[in-house]
Amino acid sequence: MIKIDRIHHVAYRCIDAKETAQWYKEKLNMDLVLSIAENEVPSTKEPDPYMHIFLNAGNENILAFFEIPNSPDMGRDENTPIWVQHLALRVNSVDDLLKAKIELESKGVEVLGPTDHTIFKSIYFFDPNGHRLELAANTGTPEQFKKLHSVAQIMIDDWAETKVAPNHAAWLHQKD
Repeated sequence: MIKIDRIHHVAYRCIDAKETAQWYKEKLNMDLVLSIAENEVPSTKEPDPYMHIFLNAGNENILAFFEIPNSPDMGRDENTPIWVQHLALRVNSVDDLLKAKIELESKGVEVLGPTDHTIFKSIYFFDPNGHRLELAANTGTPEQFKKLHSVAQIMIDDWAETKVAPNHAAWLHQKD
């Protein structure tokens, strides 16, 4: 049986590795911890020079990027809404989230939110490569998370049959 310990790293493409490393350091305080450059892809042996950078996102979480200059210009999946593909990073509290919003805006980053998702609050913004980022602070109770966990499979099963949003967790977005 496969037992996943944690995510080793998550990798995205970037336009400019140096600019990306500087942006994440200046805006999110993520240190560059490793750079790997090759002229050949190790797994496929394709001749395709790249720079692969690894940034410390805290608690052994690594965010990585590839700059691949010989490939067509970077784009995005135009058939997927921009709000769908994103990377969410957790902060410790709503207070930290609000402070992060102020800090990001003071550094020239346009920030959306905070948005209240009942079990967490979040803000959204874009990196210089066009990747959408989210900072999130958990606000849910253990009982709320337990309730959501108990209906997770039922909701997927209902969705698979109907493609209509099941209402088992509708309480998340209903305000009294």
